[in-house]
Amino acid sequence: MNHYEFEQFIQDNGKDLLRFCRMTCGDKESGDELYQDTMLKLLEKRKKLDIQQNLKSYALSISILIWKNKKKKYANRKRLLPMESIDSMENEGNLSIADTSAMSPENCILQKDEKNTVQKIVANLPEKYRMPIYLYYSADMSIREIAKVLQIPEGTVKSRMNKAKHLLKKELEALGYDR
Repeated sequence: MNHYEFEQFIQDNGKDLLRFCRMTCGDKESGDELYQDTMLKLLEKRKKLDIQQNLKSYALSISILIWKNKKKKYANRKRLLPMESIDSMENEGNLSIADTSAMSPENCILQKDEKNTVQKIVANLPEKYRMPIYLYYSADMSIREIAKVLQIPEGTVKSRMNKAKHLLKKELEALGYDR
């Protein structure tokens, strides 16, 4: 992969990778650091990368490996910080300013509170359920790509996503959400 192809890869996939890193780490600073470490590792291996391969999946798997290594490294010093805030991360799913101006202030606050609640519940899922959800919804990956990144069978990805959705539904119903 030459320099131009690497630049093009970053332009095409950088936003998804950054969003995934931030969601995985749970805060903007750690996510940015993970993204930077991932990009440095890709840059080091740039000459060995094949543009014909699915580089997005490869980059995400590198990101996961780096994150797991850091997690192991700091586990003895501190317990991992809870993934409380993903608010700093803006994604396409948010309402635009034009949409929110048409809504009442009460509805805006309720919608933001609902979003925060769902994000906190997802962040508290066990890692094996949380990762497929993040990859599917934030990195916009298919089941096949997630299976490749996580190095597990497609059926396992499907069952983990199903279990994660079931856990989310159960938790939300316990909090009084009925949809």
